[in-house]
Parts: sequence; C-alpha cells; structure tokens
Amino acid sequence: MQYIDNKAAIIVAPNGARKTKQDHPALPITTAEIVADVIACRDAGAAMVHLHARDKNGLHSLAIDDNLLTQEAVKTAVGDSVIVQLTTEAIGQYTPQQQMQLIKETTPEAASFGLNELIPDDSYLPEAEKFFNWVADSGMIAQYILYSAEDLTRYFSLIKQGILPNKNHHLLFVLGRYHKDLLSSPRDLLPFLKQPDFKQLMESGDKRWAACAFGPSEQKCLTSAMLMGGDIRVGFENNLHNSHGAKAHSNAQQVTDIKALTSLLNIDLHDAHSFRKALLS
Repeated sequence: MQYIDNKAAIIVAPNGARKTKQDHPALPITTAEIVADVIACRDAGAAMVHLHARDKNGLHSLAIDDNLLTQEAVKTAVGDSVIVQLTTEAIGQYTPQQQMQLIKETTPEAASFGLNELIPDDSYLPEAEKFFNWVADSGMIAQYILYSAEDLTRYFSLIKQGILPNKNHHLLFVLGRYHKDLLSSPRDLLPFLKQPDFKQLMESGDKRWAACAFGPSEQKCLTSAMLMGGDIRVGFENNLHNSHGAKAHSNAQQVTDIKALTSLLNIDLHDAHSFRKALLS
C-alpha cells in the first residue's frame, strides 16, 4: 500500500462523555483542567485534541455556550500549535439537529461525527447532505467515527451517493467498543483494512485514517495501526491504564508512552502544522 506520507499523528482524547473523577482523579473536567491537560499533551507530542466540553455540574455537554467557552479557552492557550477538534457525541441525549447546530454555531477547526448518530436512518439524508457539504466547503476537518466494517461500508455508500463530500476528512476506527467488557485486539483492525473500497482508497493515498482502542491492549492496537500507516488516538476517554495494567498517571503520560514507542519503531510524527497540511491536502 501507498500512503499520503510516512508520518503518524497522535490525537489525544482527554475525558470523553461519561467518565468522572471517580474513574480517575486526573481526568480533566473544568475548563481550566482541560486547558492545562491540552498544553501538557501538546508538549508531550499530541498534534490534535478531541474535546468534550462539560457543563457546570461536570457532565458532558453539547450546549453551545459550554463548547464555545472550552474551545476559546483552549485556542487562546495553544493557538495553532494543536488542532482543536470538537465532538458531537450525543450519548443518547442530543438530536442530530442539535449536533449539527453546535458545529454551525462554534465553527471549530475540526469536528468528529458518529455517522450512526448524525444519520440514524435514510430520512436524515437530505439534511445530512447539506450539513456535511457545508462542513467541507467551510474548510473544516471532518472526522467520521466508524465502529465496524459495516459502518465503513456505509461510509463508502454515502460518499458514492454524494451525501458525504470526498474531501477534508479523516476516518477513526474504534476498536473494542462493542466487545464484551470493552476489550480490543489488534485483530479488530483487519475487517476495516480488508474492506475492498478501503484498500483502494489507501492505495490512492487520498485519505488518512486513525484508530483508538478500549482496554488493556490499547497500546498493541495503536502500535499495529501505526505500522499499517494509520494515525492514533490515546487518552482517558478510551483507556485509563498503561501497558502494564496500572492506572496511567495522566493523559500526557499516555502520549509520552506512545511517542516513546514511535521512536523505537522509527516512526516519524506529525506536529499540528504538518498534520493540518496532510489532512487538508
């Protein structure tokens, strides 16, 4: 296979939608904690941050005010040295219209979209086509989150229908989300990578992809993804433990550990500036 370049990018997901301080005392909840965490992860080697804003009670929020506050605080602190990506994750609390309105009102540099949440059935296709083409035309980096080979097949079908524009986007394969006890394995990558349309896409060097993984085999999964030409996402959203099974000290430590592996494997890393260029090329 041929790829866009021989570099990988580290994305960090510091908190997610569901975890709290009870899960890990270093999980960033407040705006100040999130800002400090992003700075530490940037300094450790992360090129992009996947942001989940929290409300005044520490709960996951797609409220526009909460997200504007978090996004602006992070952007003020890091400038363009990190690609700031907002999530649209609904966790059963927000409608597709609310998810889309969030992005229209906040206009982030990058945003992540769960296709099954934004387009739960075909009745949503006309609205989704307008929205996703607006996202692409605005120059925003769209990341489509896919949980299975079936999701990937649907993604390609939406591309062929013109519902999803074929530019300025990134794929994220989530490993272990639907496995018992949220356990992942490097073998979970195979159904994605063997998909015929995906193989053709990668051979053309036209799109980038990444993987994240749940459970104690996270580091093995991410190492496999990098060796196959993918980017990776680490952080407490998916996994609170290090490769030895102990709770990780921080998100920055998770980034530091995976960066050390890239050095051993002679894998060069993108910073935010080169990653941005690769995603928008």
